[in-house]
Amino acid sequence: MRGMRSVTILGSTGSVGRSTIDLIERHPGRFRVSALTANENVALLAEQARRLRPRLAVIANEAHLDQLRAELAGTGIETAAGRSGLLEAATLDSDWVMAAIVGAAGLAPTLAAVRRGAVVGLANKECLVCAGAIVMEAVRAHGATLLPVDSEHNAIFQVFDFDRPETVESIILTASGGPFRTRERHSLVDITPEEAVRHPNWSMGAKISVDSATMMNKGLELIEAFHLFPLEADRIRILVHPESVVHSLVEYRDGSVLAQLGSPDMRTPIAYALAWPERIDAPVKRLDLAAIGRLHFEEPDTERFPAIAMARAALVEGGSAPTILNAANEVAVAAFLARRIGFLDITRVVADMLAAIPARPLADLEEVIAVDRETRERADEMVRALT
Repeated sequence: MRGMRSVTILGSTGSVGRSTIDLIERHPGRFRVSALTANENVALLAEQARRLRPRLAVIANEAHLDQLRAELAGTGIETAAGRSGLLEAATLDSDWVMAAIVGAAGLAPTLAAVRRGAVVGLANKECLVCAGAIVMEAVRAHGATLLPVDSEHNAIFQVFDFDRPETVESIILTASGGPFRTRERHSLVDITPEEAVRHPNWSMGAKISVDSATMMNKGLELIEAFHLFPLEADRIRILVHPESVVHSLVEYRDGSVLAQLGSPDMRTPIAYALAWPERIDAPVKRLDLAAIGRLHFEEPDTERFPAIAMARAALVEGGSAPTILNAANEVAVAAFLARRIGFLDITRVVADMLAAIPARPLADLEEVIAVDRETRERADEMVRALT
């Protein structure tokens, strides 16, 4: 990394965005922020913009544009809103883009950054779940670089031999198991949103925390890994590892297993992607294996947590099936967080949408958007029926 690197952060007020800013501010003179975007949190976005002085600040919710303009009046920082504003931020000529907008909403701006050949730190797994083939084809066609930021995929990226992929036998994604790993399924009926977002190891946003609780997060990561790494689906395994110390593993044909370990802090994979191909200091707790003493591993219980099996089946079916899976899950998780449906209803909604909507090939972004919209409408109808 020579000289100062210019950075755009799509989703700067979320957990990953805030951690990215924390690292940038700890390394003055190495990074310059070009653009920041947020969905709703206009006050935090304006505060970040006043500190980092980007060229552009974007609020996705157009209703907050006037407030953002008022907050940044006299700073010289340009403001914008809505889909067009997000695309403008993504297409600025920054060196590096953090794609951290949660959910399918991040697909279009992430793809826009890819199509201008940017180096993209991908923290939005839904992009590859919804439109993996389309995104990866754009990466190849436009010479973009995709650096995974999810701790599991970042770990694999660090130890995967891309020059000799034929030597890799399998990759193993580790999962904490979430807060309900040892609970019987019948006991999950009355789980509250507060319980579901209380992750035992990681500090994450509400949606991702609920996905971890249902283990849908690991199903989405399975699909993401399929697109990121040149392996067949049946050579991507999932292993529950409650301590979240071993972030993922790569098994080689000679019996070697390489793993990346670290304390459960997202600033480690973010730092790796932010400074790639170099490394920078990160203020994370250093790993003390002697103090930890023991590490545990177990197979996931797909009967108790059926989301993993649903995701694998959607991946095998291909076409729009993963898009349907993701859209239905986003609707169901939002409904659960709003206390409209129960915890176990989340995977029920997803399963019913996968059964009700036939999968079909997807040729472009417009077709992905159409499938996403149809699924959300039908999932909303099911949520209303369950309420």
